[in-house]
Amino acid sequence: MTSQLSRRQLLQALGFTGASLVLVPAFFSRAWAATPARRTLVTVFLRGGADGLSLVPPVEDDAYQRARPTLALQFQGEHAALKLTGPFGLHPSLGALMPLWSEGKLAVLPGVGLPVAPRSHFDAQDFLESGTPGRKSTADGWLNRALTDAKDDAPLRAVALQPTLPRALYGNAGALAMGRLEDFRLRTGRQHGDARQGFSALYSSAVEQALKGAGADAFEAMSRLDGARLAKLPVSPGVTYPTTPLSRRLQDIARLIKGDVGLEVAATEMGGWDTHVAQGVTQGAFAKRCDELGKALAAFAADLGPKLDTVTVLVMTEFGRTVKENGNQGTDHGVGGVMLALGGGVKGGVHGRFEALTVDRLQDGRDVPSWTDVRAPLSEALRACRPGVALSRVFPGYQEDGSLGMFT
Repeated sequence: MTSQLSRRQLLQALGFTGASLVLVPAFFSRAWAATPARRTLVTVFLRGGADGLSLVPPVEDDAYQRARPTLALQFQGEHAALKLTGPFGLHPSLGALMPLWSEGKLAVLPGVGLPVAPRSHFDAQDFLESGTPGRKSTADGWLNRALTDAKDDAPLRAVALQPTLPRALYGNAGALAMGRLEDFRLRTGRQHGDARQGFSALYSSAVEQALKGAGADAFEAMSRLDGARLAKLPVSPGVTYPTTPLSRRLQDIARLIKGDVGLEVAATEMGGWDTHVAQGVTQGAFAKRCDELGKALAAFAADLGPKLDTVTVLVMTEFGRTVKENGNQGTDHGVGGVMLALGGGVKGGVHGRFEALTVDRLQDGRDVPSWTDVRAPLSEALRACRPGVALSRVFPGYQEDGSLGMFT
């Protein structure tokens, strides 16, 4: 086996060619302890530009009602939203989150977005995940830069539960991505024997020092997962996760958290939010996505139980949608959207600035402005989850004053 295992097969086994396991060099070291004072930060990216005016509709805004004759939600009748506070409601398909709202563990931030308006999915996602809006040359991501403040790494410190590593986790601190916990296994093409012996022999030859270190620590991470049998860890009594991709990913993140493997940052995503046509109100594509999102987050929170106090979840999207519905009963690419936050350290309620949606207050006469720069809540969340983090390095050139007050 030792003589048969090539460098190419080693790279494939470690996931450097796009397999189910993705490792970024320099991620691993021998330390195995997360700082107790820190909360685990979980991000859920709604890709496609989720319509913030439907997620958290300003129901009592007359301009909103006029702009959406078929898509506006009401507080009564067939298209009734769930009452939050002031003019705001919550989409009824997110009803699974209302217990968290009642407990003061759910916060919503309308009118949040990038200080630039690319209206391109690719550019907007890139700017949001790099944390440097308007600058395309940034090589790393904001979440990765937030990790580089620590002296030591844990082998499972930063994990993305999705097939590929998100842009936000690119960088020197390193991160790991996997489709599912049960898929976290080394693969060597057609050779499925005891790969450990072959790898050890190959490492001992020191073909490449960096490759040697990454591979050895990959085994450490794998042994941690196998030893804890996290892929088989049952959910908490009385909790049922829906059989949806997001639910499965959040269930795996919950397993990592409950398994006390040193997880500090976790990221996942959910697509299908680009609703140009037949968006629907309480039925249809958008409502289905909301139902999946709400139930997945509610199951995750219930599964964690008391451990939810040690976890902060941020739900974000690259931009919102136009205020006015289009001719296809959908909405087009906009600017300001909505962010949700739940869990430990979250101050429940509606936060930030939001004004009536009259044309004179809209960006370019059509969009919700970014009344709140998206870096503001991200900065506050990082300060709450990672005390002492160097925010000037995470978001270079941005001055954050903590005035939102979304987190403790």
